Amino acid sequence: MNCFFRERLNSYFPHLIALFTVSVWGSTFVSTKLLLQEGLTPSDIFFYRFLLGYVLIWFCVPRPVFARSLRDEAVLLLGGVTGGSLYFLTENMALTYSMASNVSLIVCTTPLLTMLLLSLLYKSERMGRKQWLGSLVACVGMALVVLNGHFILKLSPLGDLLALAAAALWACYGLALKMLEGRYSSLFVTRKVFFYGLVTVLPAFLYSPLSVDWDVLSRPIVWGNLLFLGAVASMLCYFLWNIVVARLGAVRATNYIYFNPLVAVVVSFFVLDEHITWVALLGGALILWGMYGAERR
Repeated sequence: MNCFFRERLNSYFPHLIALFTVSVWGSTFVSTKLLLQEGLTPSDIFFYRFLLGYVLIWFCVPRPVFARSLRDEAVLLLGGVTGGSLYFLTENMALTYSMASNVSLIVCTTPLLTMLLLSLLYKSERMGRKQWLGSLVACVGMALVVLNGHFILKLSPLGDLLALAAAALWACYGLALKMLEGRYSSLFVTRKVFFYGLVTVLPAFLYSPLSVDWDVLSRPIVWGNLLFLGAVASMLCYFLWNIVVARLGAVRATNYIYFNPLVAVVVSFFVLDEHITWVALLGGALILWGMYGAERR
């Protein structure tokens, strides 16, 4: 009997981790919005959160410094760019050229792009017809949650293409994790991703210099949210996400990203006093139904 419950717990454990991780990521937009209101730029927020995450994780994994081969080091560099610097930069740039609803909808197509990319490259990541249908239903639910009853979309070619690039980059991050599967610990991979994410974002500060205003950084609302983004949303959640991808596979893990907008709407209701419509509630129900279908093997 104890073995039965232990086996069931082990099978559910990665799903619970995935739910926790995407719930945290879904709430990060509130912290980011508060930091933007305090005068920080998107590049500033990314740099500080990844720097804090890297410093914290360095104490957990001081050695080894390099991967076992140049090929693996190159894949880790790919992970740092696609899951770090370039992903956040393209997503934030998209918001400057396009409506937030457009960007949210396009970025949340990441699970579908991941399924397409990895199913072409890895037979083990291919999903059946029921899993595809479940993912599509969850995608429709995600769209309803993002729109939240306001069906206003305006095409902006540059911004929409940047948002699509961000979604494709995260799909490539899943590919990088798949290529490193079983070769390194999740802590080591996370640390290297943070390192290369920090290094590759530095050229962006030639265009928009890093803001180091101690009067701003010393405010409790600023350092508190940066601590949350760096220690929890970055260090802890990237580490947990890498474990989830290793246990469930990149495709099944990425499907949980559909929960991001649902969590964001709920957090906005309690923290920012934003309204939730019946359309968003319907979308949440479709997300849950679609995810249930997508996880049935």
